[in-house]
Amino acid sequence: MKRYPRTGLKIKSEKGVHPEVKAECTKFCNWLQWQMTFDVRVVIYLKQDTLIKNRTTNEMAAATFFAPYDKEEEPYIRIATGSYEKLIVEYGKKNALYEILDSIAHEIIHYRQWLNDVKIDEEKAEEEGLKLMDQYIETLQS
Repeated sequence: MKRYPRTGLKIKSEKGVHPEVKAECTKFCNWLQWQMTFDVRVVIYLKQDTLIKNRTTNEMAAATFFAPYDKEEEPYIRIATGSYEKLIVEYGKKNALYEILDSIAHEIIHYRQWLNDVKIDEEKAEEEGLKLMDQYIETLQS
């Protein structure tokens, strides 16, 4: 496989992202780095917005993955975290955090699809993202 200038997974958080969200996302991303390789560096940006605009479709979403055409350009993931407090009220803290981490897992699957030259598939990303979350939860419980 071709060597890329940078590899790995990096997380960056905007000011205003809830500290609990930032801490849990960092913990999850550290775990992800032990589970899989990141042959092309991908940065996850935690945004304080409740929704963000998808660059391709212009739709508003809770999470997006930018897949550059050129594999030498780095992809990135953006995660909206601004609804955390509202999610806590509706579902409780653990489930609110789960929702945000599940968004990361879903977008990581899109990253893997892009990396492996597989067509971006929402259903597969949903299914594989849930499996990834199940593995993570098992790790936390052991």
